[in-house]
Amino acid sequence: MARLAYPDPASAPEKARKLLEATPPLNVFRMLLQAPTCMRGFMTLGGAILQRQQLDPRLRELAILRVAALSNAGYEWTQHVPIARAVGASDTEISAMESGAREGLDPVARAVVRFTEECVRDVRVSDPTFAEAREHLSEREVAELVLAIGFYMMVARWLETLGVDHEKSPPGWAAGFKPGRPETTPTGA
Repeated sequence: MARLAYPDPASAPEKARKLLEATPPLNVFRMLLQAPTCMRGFMTLGGAILQRQQLDPRLRELAILRVAALSNAGYEWTQHVPIARAVGASDTEISAMESGAREGLDPVARAVVRFTEECVRDVRVSDPTFAEAREHLSEREVAELVLAIGFYMMVARWLETLGVDHEKSPPGWAAGFKPGRPETTPTGA
């Protein structure tokens, strides 16, 4: 049960209300009406992570699921399992993100999992783990991985601290999510 009330959209500032109307009907977005001046920034960064990174979407989703598991963030987990499947993550990989097991993962996924775990647990990733990630990822992809991990750590804390309720039935992410990268990414994006 939510620890704060979901604000009435009709009472929200117009800009926040319009942002809410443009999103899927999810409680995470409804709760953002409690912080209406932060909505655009939250949604912009989240959208950039989900749609505009060069980092392989499958690796991004594996990292997000590992963050969710380490953070005991059930809402985040529930929302991202269908997205992970839509971008090519296997059931074996998804199960490994929940348990932390690395057996059956390819070397790149193992490096991303280790990197994610250290980033969540230790803040600064160790030199050997950083070097392992660099064997597989470009500098940009490493930077994007850190941003994805950090953003979803924040989201997990938002969801769990405020007790954001799970939807009765999650949206059809697998059908509606458009995985992949844009054909062009603006410089500096």
